[in-house]
This record gives sequence, C-alpha cells and structure tokens, in this order.
Amino acid sequence: MPSTSSAPPVHDVEWDAGDLACGDLVLELRRRVRAAPGLVFKLIARDPGAPADLPAWCGMTGHQLLAEDVPAQTWWIRAKS
Repeated sequence: MPSTSSAPPVHDVEWDAGDLACGDLVLELRRRVRAAPGLVFKLIARDPGAPADLPAWCGMTGHQLLAEDVPAQTWWIRAKS
C-alpha cells in the first residue's frame, strides 16, 4: 500500500503528463520507466481515471507505487530494475 504521509519520497525524474488519457498515459509511462530502471518518478496526471489506473498498472507491471497524493494528482513510482 502506498504511503500518504506528508513528506513525499525523493524522486529522480519528474514528469507532468498533463491531461493525457490513461491509455496514452500508461504507454508513455511504460516507455519512460523502461529507460530508467530503479529510478523514482514523480508523476503528475490530471486524467480522472489516474487514481484507479496508476495503482492497478503498477500492480500489473511490477513497478512500485511508493506514494500518492490524489488531491494533488501526484504519484511516486519506482521503476523496477
């Protein structure tokens, strides 16, 4: 279960995905995490489906969801090595 504490994890890469719809969002996220194994991504995503889709995507792909701040539309994901 991801952390929801007030101190966000330290991240290596920040990506503001804007309003990308979840299909395009996860395809681009997949490309980015594959290019940077082990790094922590801070992802900002405004798609309304992101709060459900990103944790599910992490669970299916083996990437680690470290924390989420749903009101701020931000997720921290460690790319699997």
